[in-house]
Amino acid sequence: MKKNFRKMTKKNKDFSAKIYKILSQEPSKSFNYKQIAAILEVTDTQSRNEIIKELKYLASQEKIQEIDRGKFQVISSSDYYEGYIDMTSRKTGYFVCDELEKDVLIPFANLNHALDGDKVKCYIYNKRASRRPEAEVVEILERAKNEFVGVIDVQKNFAFVTTANAKMYTDIFIPKNDIGEAQHGEVVLVRMTDWPKKADSPFGKVVKVLGKPGEHNTEIHAILAEYGLPYDFPIEVEAFANKIDTSITVEEIAKRRDLRNVLTFTIDPKDAKDFDDALSFQVLENGNYEIGVHIADVSHYVKEGTILDDEAYHRATSVYLVDRVVPMLPEVLSNFACSLRPHEEKYTFSAVFQLNEKAEVLDSWFGRTVIYSDQRFAYEEAQEIIETKSDIIPAHISLTGEQYHAPKPIVEATLKLDELAKKLRSKRMAAGAISFDKVEVKFNLNENAEPVGVFFKQSKDANHLIEEFMLLANRKVAEFIGKQKKTFVYRIHDEPNEDKLMSLQSVISKFGYSINFKSKATISSSLNTLLEDVQGKKEQNMVDTLAIRCMSKAAYSTQNIGHYGLAFDYYSHFTSPIRRYPDVMAHRLLQYYLDGGKSVSEEDYEEKCKHSSEMESLAANAERDSVKYMQVKYMQDHKDQEFLGVVSGVTEWGIYVEIIENKCEGMCRIREIKDDYYVFDEKQYALVGEMTKSLIQLGDEVYVKVKNADLVKKQLDFWYIRKNE
Repeated sequence: MKKNFRKMTKKNKDFSAKIYKILSQEPSKSFNYKQIAAILEVTDTQSRNEIIKELKYLASQEKIQEIDRGKFQVISSSDYYEGYIDMTSRKTGYFVCDELEKDVLIPFANLNHALDGDKVKCYIYNKRASRRPEAEVVEILERAKNEFVGVIDVQKNFAFVTTANAKMYTDIFIPKNDIGEAQHGEVVLVRMTDWPKKADSPFGKVVKVLGKPGEHNTEIHAILAEYGLPYDFPIEVEAFANKIDTSITVEEIAKRRDLRNVLTFTIDPKDAKDFDDALSFQVLENGNYEIGVHIADVSHYVKEGTILDDEAYHRATSVYLVDRVVPMLPEVLSNFACSLRPHEEKYTFSAVFQLNEKAEVLDSWFGRTVIYSDQRFAYEEAQEIIETKSDIIPAHISLTGEQYHAPKPIVEATLKLDELAKKLRSKRMAAGAISFDKVEVKFNLNENAEPVGVFFKQSKDANHLIEEFMLLANRKVAEFIGKQKKTFVYRIHDEPNEDKLMSLQSVISKFGYSINFKSKATISSSLNTLLEDVQGKKEQNMVDTLAIRCMSKAAYSTQNIGHYGLAFDYYSHFTSPIRRYPDVMAHRLLQYYLDGGKSVSEEDYEEKCKHSSEMESLAANAERDSVKYMQVKYMQDHKDQEFLGVVSGVTEWGIYVEIIENKCEGMCRIREIKDDYYVFDEKQYALVGEMTKSLIQLGDEVYVKVKNADLVKKQLDFWYIRKNE
């Protein structure tokens, strides 16, 4: 058999990819070399001959087929794949595709106008060769986003918008007529309208002026706009919500299980305004405990097919920024009608369990209810009861600011619920659940939303009490429907990535920790041991962060694979419908099945699950950016102060340092570390001094000062002072 050998030049590669792109865009159509030359706008004889050669070559490689004399049509080829772009900050990208073992490098010249997150079709070069493969984008199938936030530079007849996103490698050209009211130097939201083939930059149009860079509201609104998240409701949605009848009626109560006479209370953060969940408690005649998990019946008010439901689905989640909440539902519902406020009757959807002293579930009931909340506790108040076994709530933690005696029945209920919750938690951990209690960074803000202090929030027994009963309700609802083999919205979590676990192992071994890879059970057990052992150590936050990154991302799906992190075979989200749309879907489906309904379309709900997962991810990114922004703002006022930090990352361009007292992270650039000439040693995750051979490595304590605090980029740069020997 005759083999086709040829040297792959850059010109060959260009024609090969471009020809395939033309043919693959219209797979049912055939093309001759003249048609392709016209599309490529080439007229010289040499280029036309090159096209003819490439057509013959692609046909010999079974990429395309000659269906008639001189007419070619695309055929499926194993060298072409669909996937997504993951840009780096250095103008190169990676092609991410489930069909490929590894992500494939895309040099800048091969991006062909693709941007971070875009869905693309790529051609893979050297796929079977020993050298590293590369990809070229031949078609952009779907843009990840068309709107971008940046600072506008207004010239006489045009403008450019430059974003702070390191992964966005180009600015956006704004024609004069599309600048609108924007003034030079303002932060704007622009929509990409076109990207002509031969243009270096895409064209765009200013759709909103957000304000001046560095101003608080400008930057917070910029964070939301960057991720396509709204910060107010359309007028028509607010008007619709305000017209809803939120009264508690005798007719509706008659359709529900009436639990208004059962002891019920809520435990939430001090500053909470929406109370999704309440617990009820009573001792039964047989000595067992009836515990009700009562959840706001959002689906009673938010009906399918309404503009209110459309808006809630579009948002899919509330967004919790450092200084505000952007709710999924208008305030009339989120803070009032649906919120389980103290001393008010509310419609709820409940999971009621009978438990014995061993915290074994003997019986379950699910359905619509009406409750009356007898008391609202803050976590600090409930924690005081658990720790002291006393009914006295001191003034400094009281919601009222005054000392008071908690009602005795609620104190007794809280103590018993805590006891049962600890048994439930113990069973989960024994089954292989992972205990992630990562420290949360919180800010004390003044009346102008300026950060005046930093504090850390960590889960205690009162938090675990609520968590365990919410987990129980979520698990049992999912199990109830899952065992009926009916379509449902599950919260799934796959097993951790072994390559990432190996990378974690190489880092934590430097601190004397290890992971046991013998089995799934030993991995879970050793991860829990690791997370316990680092508690209170200087490396805790870094190890916690790296361990979380090893985990697969939890997501919503109709395909139940269980939840690895919680060690549950069945799990859903049922307990927070005020702030999560998947919980609203779970409520609707549960009631539909309780009424005898047949299994709904899996395809429809899978699409809704995908949307909810995507919006959750965007909200999490916005929340992280708002924390970074506030950390940078806080550090602006501490430029002359020396801080002790921990080296949290080492790269070829410098070290990342996390300040111990406030968890703010910044970079010390390698060229600015003056006590030696340092080079990066990848194997040791360290910088090595050329003269002294001294190491700066992960986990080292070092002193730093703030060099620069960039609010727009949400970035801190530090001066390296010295190592803490």
